[in-house]
Amino acid sequence: MQKYLTIALLAFFSLQIKAQSKLNVVLAGLSHDHVNLIMDSYKKGEVNIIGIAEENPVLVERFKTRFKLADSVFFTDLKELLKHLKPDAVLAYNAIEDHLMVVEAAAPLGISVMVEKPLAVSVKHAERMAALARQYKIHLLTNYETTWYPSNQEAYTRIKQSSVIGDIRKIVAHDGHEGPKEIGVSKEFLNWLTDPKKNGGGAIIDFGCYGANLMTWLMNGKAPISVTALTHQIKKDVYPNVDDDATILLEYPTATGIIEASWNWPFSIKDMEVFGKTGYIQAVNSNTLRTKENGKNNYQLEEAKPLAPAYSNHLNYLAAVLKNEVKSENDLSSLNNNLIVVKILEAAKRSAKEGRKVLID
Repeated sequence: MQKYLTIALLAFFSLQIKAQSKLNVVLAGLSHDHVNLIMDSYKKGEVNIIGIAEENPVLVERFKTRFKLADSVFFTDLKELLKHLKPDAVLAYNAIEDHLMVVEAAAPLGISVMVEKPLAVSVKHAERMAALARQYKIHLLTNYETTWYPSNQEAYTRIKQSSVIGDIRKIVAHDGHEGPKEIGVSKEFLNWLTDPKKNGGGAIIDFGCYGANLMTWLMNGKAPISVTALTHQIKKDVYPNVDDDATILLEYPTATGIIEASWNWPFSIKDMEVFGKTGYIQAVNSNTLRTKENGKNNYQLEEAKPLAPAYSNHLNYLAAVLKNEVKSENDLSSLNNNLIVVKILEAAKRSAKEGRKVLID
């Protein structure tokens, strides 16, 4: 009897510790469809959503009904919400242009922020956000789906720690799908995703940021020397206000980066190829690596190793950063990396508009 009582007590205390370790978060906006990922985590009991700031009554009613949320959770204004609630962090699921507003509301209260990619709609916004983060000593992080790919993390480890391909010579990133309207994103998401003011551009922003993020990471947090870009409006009748296809060329002192971003592909893809002096690694998808060593005729396909818990998803990572268990100075979610990402994207838009190479300061 004593044995079973002990097991029951241990199980109880284990559940208590798990409950205490869950993050208490506030959501800023519901219009970014990536919000469905955090709502799935909420349904699984992995996170506490203590407040939601959303002014669109249609979205409020949709999420209230779907996830059985109390009326008291919802506010129309983030600043008003934060007068009443003190979360561990604010997670932004609104238009990219509105990320600055989120940081302006949270930073003076000492509340850290994680936004969906990219960090900001412009360099001006990004630098203002960074200044606030530093002034009030908060964490300002950016969430990319590809950060939590075991294939990308293992490719980085092999390249940087094991030097399996030698010095990097070329990086090629393919990121895209058939188009947001074609894959059926929500009306609210589509409205701002195809607005050049709210999103900053079309495919060049939506998918160009992935490659810029990964390349900045692989190039040790260094900005490229120059950026050259070409954009297309292949489906002008569908996306009349923004580009739907972009190719971005990044010039580094001893390497070249090529970012291919599109809403015009026959299927969804997020992969990365890295050519080194002595070998090649491709992150084919989230879990698969394709490698080739110098002098060998055949490619090798293999599954990447599972990630450590702190790097397995954005909630675990955020919790680890807030507890100072992980330092985010130069990794994929870091402010340093993502300031450079925004500089690359702004230079790419300028290059495509002016038809010339743009130097990075």
